[in-house]
Amino acid sequence: MPSIRASADLRNKYSEISAYCHTTNEPVFITKNGQGDLAVMSIAQYDQLLEKINLYSKLAEGLKDIKEGRVEPFDSAMSDIRKGLGI
Repeated sequence: MPSIRASADLRNKYSEISAYCHTTNEPVFITKNGQGDLAVMSIAQYDQLLEKINLYSKLAEGLKDIKEGRVEPFDSAMSDIRKGLGI
């Protein structure tokens, strides 16, 4: 269940919001004049989100390569990798 707080809580209850973000690894949604305005999260959660985005981007590149025929047999690819590693 998302936590939704008023913008005044950032000033008045910062420590409480920070503790919530760190213990639950969930964002807190901040409203301004009754409308959604910000999402606040811990830096650890933000870094984890960025890692997922980067992974999804790389997976999308790979799927695009497959769709466009830019593939090679597994044995050939592994041979190239081994050569690059000097194995």
